Amino acid sequence: MPALADLAVGMAPIAGGVALGAAAGYLRGPDVRKAIKQDMELLERLPPEEVERRAELKRSIDSRIDDLVATSNRYRPVRRAAASYRGSLRDILLFVCAILFTAVWWSVDHRKDSWLPMFVVLIVISVWATVYAFSGLRRSVLSSRQSKD
Repeated sequence: MPALADLAVGMAPIAGGVALGAAAGYLRGPDVRKAIKQDMELLERLPPEEVERRAELKRSIDSRIDDLVATSNRYRPVRRAAASYRGSLRDILLFVCAILFTAVWWSVDHRKDSWLPMFVVLIVISVWATVYAFSGLRRSVLSSRQSKD
């Protein structure tokens, strides 16, 4: 039973990293469109006699819609550039960092409980990064050959 506890403690940094990565994928800002829709429904429910409240709410809704349109127009070139990016430089940097971190981890005391699980994960990440880096490099070489022809 102590070996199982040691394994659980050794896997804690890996599990924490996975949990942080999963949380980063699900963290989102407020849903502005939903809030605008709710305010428009509220505007419809307000009685016509409350002219001042209706005008203030309408001005607030219009302001948020204008901000939404301005934000969309401002980030359109960034989204276009991000969609066209193929990531070969990013993959190469990830590969180099994974190899370097694996080399640094090798020099950590091997008797630590977390050493072996973390080293195995680092090897898997290094192999994964190698595959992506070389596929991106291969794609770049093939596209440059085709552009020369």
